[in-house]
Amino acid sequence: MRILVTGAAGFIGSHLSERLLDRGDTVVGLDCLLAESYDPSLKAERWQRLCEHDRFEAVHGDLRSMDVREVVSDVDVVVNEAAMTGLARSWEDAAIFRECNVTAVDRLLEAARHARLHRFVHISTSSVYGEHAMGDERTPTNPVSPYGATKLAAERLVHRYAANDEVPGVVLRYFSVYGPRQRPDMAYHRFCEAMLDGEPLVVFGDGTQTRSNTFVSDCVEATVQALDRAHPGATYNIAGGQRITLNDAIAVLADEFGVRPVVDWRPPRRGDQRHTGGDASKAARELGFAPRVTPQEGLRVQARWHRSRRTQLSFRERDSSARALPRRSVSRTRG
Repeated sequence: MRILVTGAAGFIGSHLSERLLDRGDTVVGLDCLLAESYDPSLKAERWQRLCEHDRFEAVHGDLRSMDVREVVSDVDVVVNEAAMTGLARSWEDAAIFRECNVTAVDRLLEAARHARLHRFVHISTSSVYGEHAMGDERTPTNPVSPYGATKLAAERLVHRYAANDEVPGVVLRYFSVYGPRQRPDMAYHRFCEAMLDGEPLVVFGDGTQTRSNTFVSDCVEATVQALDRAHPGATYNIAGGQRITLNDAIAVLADEFGVRPVVDWRPPRRGDQRHTGGDASKAARELGFAPRVTPQEGLRVQARWHRSRRTQLSFRERDSSARALPRRSVSRTRG
């Protein structure tokens, strides 16, 4: 299949693109390497790696402004991973969240309406449920941040097009995705980097908040299953199945790094979720979703990735410095 993955250079989008390429699909990756979200050099590195694959077709563009009709008309499936993310930041600049998470989705759906797609898989979030994201898909939605509100608005657009038989839209609500390449603003990424640097960990709240963590490979498998099997018009929770407190997660990471963490406790942030515990039984029944990675296993994998990346960056810096040194000139005389 030819599959359009928007946000292909992102944390989950890059993993998904690699998985689809591995199984033999052609991936049309679309990304604008949005600087407003986080360091675009991190995305550019993943983008370059994807571009080296002969079945990856790169499209550099912004869904808010580009004419996406030609791109959508030439694929079988669309997976919309692109979004502006970050609960706390959405209070500071709600406009860019509306543009990226609502306007861009509406433009993409309108383009899809004129195409003959097998599936349109839209990625949403547990944040649509609000402070306590507990239960199955029938749980009332009550977002408590502009981010969650924009993601819920996008869901409703997808369902509107699906209800009118215009786009075979499906919504996946990801719960607390983590693992290698996690965004720099996310808690486990920040904790790993702080431990490696010997700096205090900034924790908002008392650490007893819980997350239904989903390891990135499990999240990707659920997405692949959805583009093959999901029912148009349906919504699915994609959750790891086991909850863990923030304090316990910190303990696992600290044990992997062999450090004693120092925590800088701060008040909870406006819009932060207190508990997430997604019931993914519907995805299990209809998609075959079965998460394989426990929080304890996944956190150790993420910690090792951070350590390995530090080693790679250090090697590159040493190699670059060595190549930058002037070469000695050697004079030879004949005797």
